[in-house]
Amino acid sequence: MPIYEYRCESCNRITGALILREGDEGSLRCNHCSSVLLKRIFSRFAVHKTEQQRIDDFDTRAARSDEFYRDDRNVGLWAKKRLKQMGVDLGSPFEETVEKARSGKLGESDILGS
Repeated sequence: MPIYEYRCESCNRITGALILREGDEGSLRCNHCSSVLLKRIFSRFAVHKTEQQRIDDFDTRAARSDEFYRDDRNVGLWAKKRLKQMGVDLGSPFEETVEKARSGKLGESDILGS
């Protein structure tokens, strides 16, 4: 059952509607201002990328906020991309450490080597 999104031409806000039958669109109203002047728009959607595609697309030169580096997944992505750019392969121990960090399972002993 498709859920469509509509932009209200009166208040410019988005309204979502579950359309069960063809005739259901004719009775739609904006959830915000009750206008009937609605235009169907494309909804947002997600595209799955592999880890390698994410690394290839990642721009290490782009400025990042502090929030970016608080997310462990981004730090690992940055490290992988930089090492690839430098032609350095640290092998599976590095990959395992990055994955532990990204999953929140990296302990102090993993960092300090104790």
